[in-house]
Formats: sequence, structure tokens, C-alpha cells
Amino acid sequence: MSVRIGAVGYLNARPLTWALDRDPQRWRMRYDLPAVCAELLQNGAVDLGLTPSIEYLHSPDYRFVPGIGIGSRGPVTSVALFSTRPIGEVRTIALDTSSRTSVALTRVLCHDWFGIAPAFVPQGPSLEAMTAAHDAALLIGDPALEADASSLGLTKIDLGDAWTAMTGLPFVYAAWTGRSGAVTPAEVGALQAARDAGLANIDAIAAEYAGPDAVRAARAAAYLRDNVQYGLGANEAAGLRLFLDRAAALGLGPKRDLEFF
Repeated sequence: MSVRIGAVGYLNARPLTWALDRDPQRWRMRYDLPAVCAELLQNGAVDLGLTPSIEYLHSPDYRFVPGIGIGSRGPVTSVALFSTRPIGEVRTIALDTSSRTSVALTRVLCHDWFGIAPAFVPQGPSLEAMTAAHDAALLIGDPALEADASSLGLTKIDLGDAWTAMTGLPFVYAAWTGRSGAVTPAEVGALQAARDAGLANIDAIAAEYAGPDAVRAARAAAYLRDNVQYGLGANEAAGLRLFLDRAAALGLGPKRDLEFF
């Protein structure tokens, strides 16, 4: 039987899903926003989800697939605050509701690093509308990657860069997550092999994303190679553990240890 997969449609997820699309008998794929992937997993509509890492705190039955994540060590470029004023003066932040991890990371960084306590207002990901009504806006994914902050008179604050500056550790935005027993050891190995196949085909993935625009394709390939990381080793696990602990301390979920398939 095929494994039901809930995946993210953003460019940064394609190295993990590109090979899975080519094996439909084994993997039954559907693509949604990160927050929707989390809901599908909660509801049992998928067996495995490429879900925001904060979702791990919401079920004691959840496990991570070892060795695979979507992360960064330093600038990620696709998860950012776009601010109309210096960060110390920010009093309201519009939150892109597409990803719960980025919302949680914003809250952690505001409390622990920026030293501010702004009002957080959920809002759809329209940067101009968000910053017209609020001091800053959280934007994620392809919209954040392609936003031209300078043309809008905004300052872009890369949250991956801020996290690593604060902790010295990588940040893990999303990972394959499911309930205990959802995938077999052989399927875990196949997911890891699919990641390796995707990373070996970055140029093809970037070309599919950009279409005939060669400049956009080159920018996408550089982003996938230089900004996004796809491992979940000891350093990534340490960063993930610290983030989940800090989120739990702020009341965003219960504290729990990392567990893997």
C-alpha cells in the first residue's frame, strides 16, 4: 500500500519531494501550505507530513524521520520579518498564518533576542497590506524569497540568521513527521534516498520552478544550495530541541524530548 504524504508546495521542499513524485505507487502525494499539512496529520488524513517543526509538541505520538529536515544555519532568505522601523521600535507584527513554526520562531526571537513584546496579528500573506497596517510583517516561503523589501522601503530581518546569531545553532523549520509506526525502516531509508536524489538534481528542480526565466532559475538554485539545509544530524537536533524548549517555555506547547522512527 502507498504511504499518504502531506507535503509543502514551496520551492524549499522540492529537494525532499521531487523523487517521491516519480514513484506514485509507493507515495501518494498531496501539496498544501505548512499549516494545512499539520492539520491533515492531526486528522489522520495523511500518514506522514512535512509539517512545521512546532507541530511536534502537539501530540505525544509524533515521531520525526531521522536525518531529514528543512533548515538553515544562518540566513535562509525565505523566513523573514519585513519592518517599517528599527526592530526595537516595533509594536505590532502581522503574522503570515501559512506556517506555525515561523510564527513560534518570531515569538521566541522577540522575547529572547529582540527584547520586544509586540502585539501579534494573524493576516494573509500580502506584504503591502500587512505593513500598511502594522510596524512589521512575517512572511515565509516563496513570497518572502521573492519580495523586494527595498522597493517598498522595508528592512528585511532574516529569522534564520537571527536564530543562529542568538544560539550558534542551525534552525529546523520543518521535518517529516508522523505517528509511531506510520513508516517502516525501509520507507525511512527510501525517504532519505529521495532527499539525496533531490539534492543531486537541484538545477532541474530550479528550472521547473522558474520556467523559462534563466535568472530566476539561477537564483532558485543558489537558494537551495547555499541557504537551505536538508539534514537532521546532531547539530540540527540540538537547535531543534532548544527551539522546542523555548517555545514550550512561552506556552506554545508542552515540553517533550525528541523521538524518531
